[in-house]
Amino acid sequence: MKLTVVDVIIIFVYLLTTVFIGLILKKVAQKSKANYLLGGNKLPWYMLGLSNASGMFDISGTMWLVTLLFVYGLKSIWIPWLWPVFNQIFLMVFLSIWLRRSKVTTGAEWINTRFGRSRDSNLSHGVVVVFALIMCLGYLAYGFIGLGKFVMIFIPWEIVAPYIPFEVPLTYVPHIYGIAFTMFAVFYAVLGGMSSIVWADVLQYIIMTISAILIGVLAMKAMAVETLNVPDGWRSPFFGWNLNDLDWRGIIDEVNSKIASDGYSLFTIFFMMMVFKGILVSIAGPAPTYDMQKILSTKSPKEAAKMSGFVSVVLMPIRYFMIAGFAILGILYYDRLNLMVAGQIDFEQILPSAISEFVPIGFMGLLLAGLLAAFNSTFAGTLNAAQAYIVNDIYLRYVKPDASNIETRNMNYITGVVVVIVSIIFGVFAQDVNSMLQWIVSALYGSYVVSNVLKWYWWRFNGYGYFWGMVAGLIPALIFPYVFSETLDLYYFPWLLVISIAGAMLGTFLTPPTDEKTLIEFYSNVRPWGFWGPIKQKVMAEDPTFEPNKNFKRDMFNVVIGTIAQTALVALPIYIVLKEAFPIWITIIITVICGFILKKTWWDTLPEK
Repeated sequence: MKLTVVDVIIIFVYLLTTVFIGLILKKVAQKSKANYLLGGNKLPWYMLGLSNASGMFDISGTMWLVTLLFVYGLKSIWIPWLWPVFNQIFLMVFLSIWLRRSKVTTGAEWINTRFGRSRDSNLSHGVVVVFALIMCLGYLAYGFIGLGKFVMIFIPWEIVAPYIPFEVPLTYVPHIYGIAFTMFAVFYAVLGGMSSIVWADVLQYIIMTISAILIGVLAMKAMAVETLNVPDGWRSPFFGWNLNDLDWRGIIDEVNSKIASDGYSLFTIFFMMMVFKGILVSIAGPAPTYDMQKILSTKSPKEAAKMSGFVSVVLMPIRYFMIAGFAILGILYYDRLNLMVAGQIDFEQILPSAISEFVPIGFMGLLLAGLLAAFNSTFAGTLNAAQAYIVNDIYLRYVKPDASNIETRNMNYITGVVVVIVSIIFGVFAQDVNSMLQWIVSALYGSYVVSNVLKWYWWRFNGYGYFWGMVAGLIPALIFPYVFSETLDLYYFPWLLVISIAGAMLGTFLTPPTDEKTLIEFYSNVRPWGFWGPIKQKVMAEDPTFEPNKNFKRDMFNVVIGTIAQTALVALPIYIVLKEAFPIWITIIITVICGFILKKTWWDTLPEK
């Protein structure tokens, strides 16, 4: 075992602290459904922002981002637009405000505010629940795989194997580790609900910040005595038609094979597809996972916007300081890394292998506690979202609407355990972190886009259109990975889009519009901009003092400025670790200018009510 007694003690102190948090907040969570699922809407926006940032600082994602920076250098700052990472800016500027005005518990429950409670609304509600559960299970499996691959570096299987009564193939070893450490996240998330998750996340964010600073400083010290040998284009965020300036031959030859297998070689086409998909996904609003639950947990629409903006500020600099540290240590000392898994090089092992090789005793325990905390945060938040959909949108809506607090609490416990078991099964069948991630962000999100764009911006879109648009996208999203097994998931996104549009349009125009009263209530309450002309006229006829939303141009301007600022916050810590003074000052100046503009055009204009 590569851990010392000191490291093990630090890790167990952290794990026991999370259990303690769950036990303390258990009674608070049991008071009501809102207390359990949304923290009673009493948590401050900055705590929810730290919690949300902590949830996005996951092990699997960090392993993936370290690999991207190692391979692609500064060009890797664009690849997370696959999520897309700039969806937080759309949320910050206007979508969090719109969503929080609905005063609901889950995204599926929100459907009733848009389509009413007719048959088409019930169908739409059902398909959102199905999509949300598939999305949550996918994220849980994705985190589960990353955790297992991470832990096996520090606790070699040959030490554990004698205590296992059956033989485990090496390919399933990560899943054994994943099951063991998952139990801690399950305990405090199931017992304490949202309040427990947020308080644990704040603790975890502090640990991860200390860990990130440690790794970045270690890399900077290494840069003082070693020469970074990378291809010519590695240090530049700019790119041409392809990645000819990223030729690793004679440096680390195996990396060229990694670039070819990723499918990013024609980088301009990849980038254009990524931006096109990213904008559509962003204007569709948050997917029904932990991010949406944190927005719905805020005190008001204004605090929802602040929370979403705060996420980028506290997440990007700290996370990328750590990512840059690990990637640079990996390049400097590549020959000392152990990247072999089942006889093949696995670049996703750069992160755990670098920790094992370069982090000193004592600090290793702290860093591992921080990364375990990152996993727990993501896992617990996603688990809470899955519980919310099962309990609130299935059990309390269809099975037992008059359930008591005790019955609701017990159902929360049962669903938590069942969701974890199913996610473990998902994880067993997934190939690796990257394949799971590609499927989630490209295929699954592709099925979500059309219906969830139209629901915000077009009055005529109805519940049947929403249902058939989602179904038409969801079915091929589940099938295409097997039909186009050799194709990057992003590249069949247009096909998903076309199929979803066809389903949405047929469902809408072959059925009558949503009830006018429902549309008037939704529009006057949420106040979206878009194609709402007929409904806007009726609202203004009823209430001449009503002021429609005329902020489209200002919102789009703020989205552009916010995305530039967010990207600068990603690049800044990388340049700091590389000690490149000129780019450091450029990114600082860009960030300050963007911050000043947003203070005037966004922060000062947030709604008071």
